Amino acid sequence: MTDPIDALLSAHGLRRTVAARRVLGWLLAHPDTSYTHAQLQVALAGEGDAADGSALDRVTLYRLIDRLTQVGLLLCRVDASRVRRYQAMPSSVHAMPHFECQSCHRDSPLESALQASADDLDRAAQSALEALKALGYQGMSLDFAVRGVCADCATGAATAAAKG
Repeated sequence: MTDPIDALLSAHGLRRTVAARRVLGWLLAHPDTSYTHAQLQVALAGEGDAADGSALDRVTLYRLIDRLTQVGLLLCRVDASRVRRYQAMPSSVHAMPHFECQSCHRDSPLESALQASADDLDRAAQSALEALKALGYQGMSLDFAVRGVCADCATGAATAAAKG
């Protein structure tokens, strides 16, 4: 029986290293969360780097994230502050709607909030990707980002203004 993470790595032409399995495994285990490079490094370090000798240095992690993104296993987003965030890219998804808070910089998936419109969004994304493919573009994914202030920050700002 083949490990699903090993199968994914092999299917995308990547070596099945301990580091690659750890990074992809972590991101697949947390599909609704996007991580900066630094956040991912901290998360993986908390998983016991020293115990199994598989500590990931900063450069190795950068290179691995880059390779996983190039083959389409990770989605890379650049937020309004020009910070790159990574998350697992489900193969069946054409558009991953998300909300980026301009105040706390939290990145929240909108799939459940847009459930009623999910089919329309998926059809629009598929149509856009097919049109671009017909023009010769390859290896594409679509990022649907809504930017603003989240409810928690908006409520916090309103409370602070009322007290101040």
